[in-house]
Amino acid sequence: MRLSLAPLPLALTLFAAAAGAQEQYKRVHQAALRKILAGELESAERELEQFAQQHPLDAETPFVLGLALAARGEREAALAEFEQALALGLPPGRLHAEPRELLAPLAEALPDPPLLVHGPMLGALGPHGCSVWVRLARAGEVVVRLEQEDGEAPAAAATARATVEGRLTAVVRLEGLAPATRYRGDVLVDGRPAAALELSTAPTPGSSGKLRVAFGGGAGYVPEHERAWDSVRSARPDLLLLLGDNVYSDDPKSPPMQRYCYARRQSRPEFRALVGRVPVYAIWDDHDFGTNDCWGGPEVETPAWKRPVFETFRENWVNPAWGGGEELPGCWFAFQHGDVELFLLDGRMYRTDPGAPEPSMLGPVQLAWLQERLLTSQATFKLICSPVPFDYRTKGKSKDTWNGYRAERERLFGFLAEHAIEGVLLVSADRHRSDAWLIEREGAYDLFEFNSSRLTNQHTHPRMKSALFSYNARPSFGLLSFDTAAEEPSVSYEVVNIDGETVERIVVLRSQLR
Repeated sequence: MRLSLAPLPLALTLFAAAAGAQEQYKRVHQAALRKILAGELESAERELEQFAQQHPLDAETPFVLGLALAARGEREAALAEFEQALALGLPPGRLHAEPRELLAPLAEALPDPPLLVHGPMLGALGPHGCSVWVRLARAGEVVVRLEQEDGEAPAAAATARATVEGRLTAVVRLEGLAPATRYRGDVLVDGRPAAALELSTAPTPGSSGKLRVAFGGGAGYVPEHERAWDSVRSARPDLLLLLGDNVYSDDPKSPPMQRYCYARRQSRPEFRALVGRVPVYAIWDDHDFGTNDCWGGPEVETPAWKRPVFETFRENWVNPAWGGGEELPGCWFAFQHGDVELFLLDGRMYRTDPGAPEPSMLGPVQLAWLQERLLTSQATFKLICSPVPFDYRTKGKSKDTWNGYRAERERLFGFLAEHAIEGVLLVSADRHRSDAWLIEREGAYDLFEFNSSRLTNQHTHPRMKSALFSYNARPSFGLLSFDTAAEEPSVSYEVVNIDGETVERIVVLRSQLR
């Protein structure tokens, strides 16, 4: 596959895969990598070469073909494919990322790596601290330095070390920051400047004011849709919630596949520009945890892949907490930003078969944790964020949503009514469109649900007539704008498409949630 081309833009128009019109782009190279990892090199190469003939401007194809040639021991041919991939716009860090098992034998012959392979990524933001995640090409020291923009508050600095044992990731935790304050700074790797940083710390808990939260799921890797991350950044959110199906690894027994899927997303310049300025909070859904519509079951160590797939997830995000800790790992957590409290749920790790006599999506520990946190929350608005929709109408007769876990949902909703918990909003993902729903409750206020899960996906799900509104024409994300300082606190939910256009909008007053 020899082409001589000058560097081209990253945004390429890619059509259905050579494997057939039903195949999605995000699956093509995963299928080839799966064969490479299984030693089926000739079949993988043949499929990649066929795809390249139809899509000669695709950078991912020569990269994965280079992996196949490297596995075969054809060093020079592999390097030539990598050179071709770079010419077509592959981010240089990809050659020093994943799957490291296949790239490592060529490390000395590859171009010098960037100081940062991935990141910086902001997360775990509070009024006095913030975490910064990075990945390096080799073990090294990472220093983050911050200064207040007006220079009044003390500067802050912290250090962490990226190690081979930690998959060359490092999380630098900065403390001692001032609330609701704008900071600028930089990231240094082994003493060399690697990236600039900008962030605003959270206000003190309970402080009234304005907050913008972008959210969504369904972020399958599609080069021509990766500009969606630029559209999210242009909306100037304070926080970003990724609610599942973030990378679509769909291979819980293969850490190399999972890491490859994270690497191709985290290498994208559009994604890096966003997460280096907007703190990210991530949970998973079925395609990141296991396979379509899967459940993990009630046991911690069964199936055997459950904890390893969690460890891979954890090494790629920078959440403020991780479920029940080492004894009961998971990706549920809660945090407060001013007068808004957010509760992000793990709907897969301990989910049981929906056909069981008493099925559970959350498991007893997570459900009890959620109820306790809701009971003690004093926030004006409380967002319960689920990877799958609460409304039974969103997916027909499927039991994969809360439709398969009705008794547990009613226990949660009954708890809200019994304790007169006000200000609750539901946020969810999974469906490849953006909806607004109203769940009527007898004897209690009706619950609004905002659902969005087509950040970058090609695939769409049909619009739903029973929703307040339903949009699927273009990739989109949800944008929540809170104003708790107004005489009548409110939140607006906007659906913003990949072109930055607001296509749907609804406003909910706090008085409607009591």
